[in-house]
Amino acid sequence: MALRHAVLAALLDGESSGYQLAKAFDLGMANFWHALPQQLYMELAKLEKDGLIQGRAVLQEARPTKRLFSVTDAGLAELERFAESSTKPSFIRDDLLVKVQAVDSVSAKAVIQQLEERAVIAAAKIDIFERYLQHQRGDLDEQTFLRSGDHIGPYLTCMRGLRFERETADWCRQTAQILRERRGVNTDT
Repeated sequence: MALRHAVLAALLDGESSGYQLAKAFDLGMANFWHALPQQLYMELAKLEKDGLIQGRAVLQEARPTKRLFSVTDAGLAELERFAESSTKPSFIRDDLLVKVQAVDSVSAKAVIQQLEERAVIAAAKIDIFERYLQHQRGDLDEQTFLRSGDHIGPYLTCMRGLRFERETADWCRQTAQILRERRGVNTDT
């Protein structure tokens, strides 16, 4: 997958400025695609040049002119081609896993601390995802929303992010505990 497809998918909800798009990547899409704001702005320029999105200027009082972007028919066709293409299996690429792999030969204390820190970060993301899902559902319970709610795609990807972060938090806590017990490491001091 290229950044272009992630940007096109993010713009399906309607017009967005580059700033709004960066926020969407920080919250809604962070569980499956990371992009820096400067990468997003560069990609918006490419997409507009290629005719996959269109931008329009919005004059603002006492602020610079803002550009809003939306997907064109050509952009929808590109997303359709992307959706029909075969998907490669995903893989994990995480420096913390390399550290755990090497823990028999390096200081366990530092690795345990990093596992505990990652568990805290995952817990914060879990809270964000749970609040986002609740907001998306509104008054509906999850099963009703899954059967008949609007904008199911973002909801489903957020569900995947939630499961990933729960598993990450559980694994980090469990691994830290195993290492602490095996190595007799106290990270509280």
